[in-house]
Amino acid sequence: MPDLSQRRRFLVLAICCASIVVVVMDISIVNAALPAIRRDLHASESGLQWTVDAYTLVLASFLVLAGSTADRVGRRRIFQVGLAAFGLGSLLCGLAPSIGWLIAARALQAIGGTMLNPVAMAITANTFPEPAERARAIGVFGSMSGLSLALGPILGGVLVDGFGWRFVFWVNVPIVVAAIVCTTLFVPESRAARARRFDPVGQTLVILVLGSVVYAIIESKGLGWSSPVILGLLAVAALGVLGILGYEPRRADPLLELRLFRSVPFSAAILMALFALCGFSAFLFVTTQYLQDVRDMSALTAGLCLLPVGLLVVVLSPRTGRLVGARGPKLPLLVSGAALALGGAASIRLGPATPLPAVLATYLLFGIFLGTVNPPITNTAVSAMPRSMAGVAGSLASTGRQTGTTLGVAIAGTIVGPALARGGTAYTNAEHGVWWLIFGLGAGILILALLSTGRRAMDTAARAATLFEEMGQGAEPQTAPLRRR
Repeated sequence: MPDLSQRRRFLVLAICCASIVVVVMDISIVNAALPAIRRDLHASESGLQWTVDAYTLVLASFLVLAGSTADRVGRRRIFQVGLAAFGLGSLLCGLAPSIGWLIAARALQAIGGTMLNPVAMAITANTFPEPAERARAIGVFGSMSGLSLALGPILGGVLVDGFGWRFVFWVNVPIVVAAIVCTTLFVPESRAARARRFDPVGQTLVILVLGSVVYAIIESKGLGWSSPVILGLLAVAALGVLGILGYEPRRADPLLELRLFRSVPFSAAILMALFALCGFSAFLFVTTQYLQDVRDMSALTAGLCLLPVGLLVVVLSPRTGRLVGARGPKLPLLVSGAALALGGAASIRLGPATPLPAVLATYLLFGIFLGTVNPPITNTAVSAMPRSMAGVAGSLASTGRQTGTTLGVAIAGTIVGPALARGGTAYTNAEHGVWWLIFGLGAGILILALLSTGRRAMDTAARAATLFEEMGQGAEPQTAPLRRR
């Protein structure tokens, strides 16, 4: 990548942030529209789950392929194709005449989204060569993910109440057109020094594993966990995992670069990304329906109830990014894990008649969590890797997020789905299982934060980076100096 002026670098960062805003916001903005979609398209609870999960499942399945393809054929080129596909999918979502067509259009949206999220992260990492500046830029980029998730339900409520649920999707189209033009004008082309070849077997195995697990979870409440179909899907997923572990290490250019997982911080970052987004997506899925269907709020009012989450993300994310660049990821990760666990525990007491101030105070904990979790995870995932591996490392981190989002919606819908029709106390009682899940995920982030930020863990990251350099797969490692914790 050519040497860019500071103004040009920040223009590139702004374009990359705009892309992640539309991709990630589309995960949460649709939650505000779910009750309206159910009424208008006569959708079942599993149909609503697939409206969210068709998008996140495709994202999770193809993010790694998109990242490695961009490293090979050109990041700007793939980025532009992704913007066009995402815009077309958004247009078709707004035109969908039935829930089946909507789910199909969501999948097309996600195909475009796979070419945006990890590629934008790789462009950002390569645009800022100085480690401290790169950490701050990645912190800003990562904070946009959390901000988009938090503001999605608010913007969704405004659009649903003011214009109808279809505008939740159509609002993306002008943003995408502007991003395509700006990318052409300001983003230079870049590629990895060493191209990675396509891995069709690995890609098929990833799709089989993720698709089988998510389908089994969503359909389990209708078919039962002992159903031959569900058991068969779980068996396919298990065989797929064994296939990945047996096949991928033998390839010179595997889709899943399992050697990255020799770095304890990297491995922990992927798990924490999965835990974090699983918890937050489960929170959004049940909270939107709790506010609208149990407390009889409009979509706009329900969205405004989540405003404290968005405000805290706006305030905390930039500060968290600077803190990570200056002192490392440990403190933000501990704060975010504790906030998620406390938020899950406090939510158990919420019911149909809980005073609104108590509800909003509980949501503040989720705002603290989301405002402090993304920058340290994003930075940890790529900070100890050679620059040429940025696309693969970034796409694996994004895959962890999208897999978590997919599983969070699938699990939450399975837990609360049977009680949705009864509403009231029955629904809030069913929610307790979701809140206990979120509590456990927060505790998991706390444990992983402690395990992944010590000197021994950082030594494994340095050894992993050295391994890729010795194999000719990396140039300058992106390792920030270890700071006292």
